[in-house]
Amino acid sequence: MWLLFAFLSSIFAALTSILAKAGIEGVNSNLATAIRTFVVLLMAWGMVFLTNAQSGISEISRKSWIFLILSGLATGGSWLCYYKALQMGEVSKVVPIDKLSVVFTLILAFVFLHEEFTGKSILGCMLIGAGTLLMVL
Repeated sequence: MWLLFAFLSSIFAALTSILAKAGIEGVNSNLATAIRTFVVLLMAWGMVFLTNAQSGISEISRKSWIFLILSGLATGGSWLCYYKALQMGEVSKVVPIDKLSVVFTLILAFVFLHEEFTGKSILGCMLIGAGTLLMVL
């Protein structure tokens, strides 16, 4: 089931880029990010209440709170930079560079989470990096 959600995520991410580029014209990128974030906030809390998951808030550990807050800050930074890049550049060049996050994620997962870094994942990182360079140069 995770594979289905991963593919759906990639489709929604693609739509995000196209819809954002179409909508950001003439709009301050920070304001556009705030509007997007507000919509995401409504959707996320809507799902929490729709699935009756709000009771789990009191069970979240201090460690989880810290890492979820840090993750939110990283997301905010990513979105602010992404919208500014979209406003200034072409989608076909911004998105491939943004997707270098896959390479950075694999490296960080190896260093901090001690996940396995196989020959296959090293080759994949190299191909993603090379593909990104090919697309943006």
